[in-house]
Amino acid sequence: MQHSPVIKWSLIIGIVIVINLFFNYLISLVYESPKYENYCKQEQIVDYNTKEACVAVGGQWNGSNGAVEINSTPKGYCDPYFTCQKQFNDVNEVYNRNVFIALVVLGVILLALSFILAFNNLISVSFAMGGILSIIIASIRYWSDANDVVHVLILFLALCALIYFAVKKFKN
Repeated sequence: MQHSPVIKWSLIIGIVIVINLFFNYLISLVYESPKYENYCKQEQIVDYNTKEACVAVGGQWNGSNGAVEINSTPKGYCDPYFTCQKQFNDVNEVYNRNVFIALVVLGVILLALSFILAFNNLISVSFAMGGILSIIIASIRYWSDANDVVHVLILFLALCALIYFAVKKFKN
């Protein structure tokens, strides 16, 4: 019995999408992301119009070296979230790195399963594509937090994995 290619590809695309949604929701359920509000409390109306008041709350004063306007108010402005934003960014970077590692591992597992389940072409292709998409999603999530050396390593390892699996899957 011959099945329609449209039905096959619809199933493959559906499996690829749902597997990656499952991975991402599973990770968010097991490993909660840092919340900005836990690091930077949002206060109603606060006016930090002096450098001293700003620095006292962990903020950063951005001004013109103590120049004073006519009404004796210092020129400049306060970024009251300077310190807490840095703390949040540091924690969030670690979180993104850990999620990257988890998604890459899950992607590699899917790629390996695509070979084990080679007897079922539809599942094999779905798992291979799902694994590749998981690695792509992981890289996109972590890309802005990674440095250039890590960028090169990510791309190199992804390329090696793809070439390896392509050679193993499509031997002449």
